[in-house]
Amino acid sequence: MDRDVRAGGGQLVADRRELLGFASVGLLACAVDLGLFTCLRGPAGLGPLTAKTLSFVAGCSVAYAGNALGTYRHTRPRGLRPCAVFFAVNAAGAAVQLLCLAVSHYGLGLTSQRADTVSGAGIGMLLGTILRFWGTRTLVFRSGDGTGDGIGDASGEGHRGRTRSWNGTSGGRVGSWTG
Repeated sequence: MDRDVRAGGGQLVADRRELLGFASVGLLACAVDLGLFTCLRGPAGLGPLTAKTLSFVAGCSVAYAGNALGTYRHTRPRGLRPCAVFFAVNAAGAAVQLLCLAVSHYGLGLTSQRADTVSGAGIGMLLGTILRFWGTRTLVFRSGDGTGDGIGDASGEGHRGRTRSWNGTSGGRVGSWTG
């Protein structure tokens, strides 16, 4: 029983590290996105949609690299598929933010700058970040044992001896989306 309690405590520490790592990488990616958008929109003179698209791609690239090399380095993602899924998860998170803003602004008629900030950058960012964390953890950087715990040795094998892959298989094929 003591062993189970200690293992659970170790999992809690691992979960905290994962959350802190994900948040740190996310803050860096957000800073890159905002900084590049500001530069592209101002001195570079690009239009808002072009500037935002380029800054979003740059921010996602920083987030993917930071998560792959830092937070989820134990999963060793390979190939273009994990990167594409990561970008899709981040696009879905951005869509959640826009949806919150659209519902508040157009659906509820809350059109002040403060309301837009609360709904888009507050509520939308929170919900989008929850979606990004879940998607990054479960769809992109999964451990092979399906628990997402990342406990294993340097050979890439989980604590139950299963091969670790971003999608939970050993052959690199996409597994079932239903389980």
